[in-house]
Amino acid sequence: MTQIAVPPRARSRAPAPRRRPGFLSAGAFTGPYLVAFALFLAIPAGYQLWTSFTDMSLTGRPARFTGLANYAEALADPKMWSALGNTLFFTLITTVPLVVVSLAMALLVATGLPGQWLWRLSYFAPFLLTSAVVASIWGWIYQPGGGLITGLLEYAGLAEIGWLTEEGVAMWSIAITTLWWTVGFNFLLYLAAIQTIPDHLYEAAAIDGASPLRRLASITLPMLRRTTGLVLLLQVLASLKVFDQIYLMVKGGPNDATRPILEYVYDVGFTGYRLGYASAISVIFFVLVAGVSLVQFARSRRED
Repeated sequence: MTQIAVPPRARSRAPAPRRRPGFLSAGAFTGPYLVAFALFLAIPAGYQLWTSFTDMSLTGRPARFTGLANYAEALADPKMWSALGNTLFFTLITTVPLVVVSLAMALLVATGLPGQWLWRLSYFAPFLLTSAVVASIWGWIYQPGGGLITGLLEYAGLAEIGWLTEEGVAMWSIAITTLWWTVGFNFLLYLAAIQTIPDHLYEAAAIDGASPLRRLASITLPMLRRTTGLVLLLQVLASLKVFDQIYLMVKGGPNDATRPILEYVYDVGFTGYRLGYASAISVIFFVLVAGVSLVQFARSRRED
């Protein structure tokens, strides 16, 4: 009996689903950010860089291209170096206390003190205040004659101190104000990091007979190394950009002893009307801040 060969059934292929272009959905999410980035950061930064090579002024006269003249003048300007030195000194005397004090506050709260919500609120509340409010509060505290600290000194029979009028004291007074104002943010970072440390590490150390000080040195501090690096970087950058509290409290005085680099840029650009020269100083300061950030980033990569 002859068998008739039946041709194989052609396989039916389902139409491939149409893929939605990924760049459309990605652009919908990133587009608004890119527009805002270009309008408020990239374009102004490029314009400022161009301005630094000109003699642009607020007087309204046409700007002329001057090349590197502004940068040469800035590098030879003793007032710029004095302002930069004040900024670095302020960064030095505020960074270390803001790291150490915030860590101590976080460790104190993490021990389980009663009323932890009150401790957290009291530590973090000053950070929510504006710079104008902080300057007003501490301006009254430091006020000669009727200020809070002056009254306490008089009650104790001690001599009055010009907290904001003496050259060797004013910067330290502003540093204390900054410590009280901004330590709460670092405190929250440390407290969140401490709460992520596994409890079994402390339990094992307690079984082995480790003292609380030993557990702090061998478990807590090593586990907080990344957080300390982050806090240190953020604090250095924030201190280098100091302006508000110094300008509002002493306006760079007495005798420019506390004037930071950003206030000098403000004075040159908006008081001296030299926008081109102020832009050049800003670029130099930006290079300094970027260099600090890159060094810290490289150090973190090596530790990892």
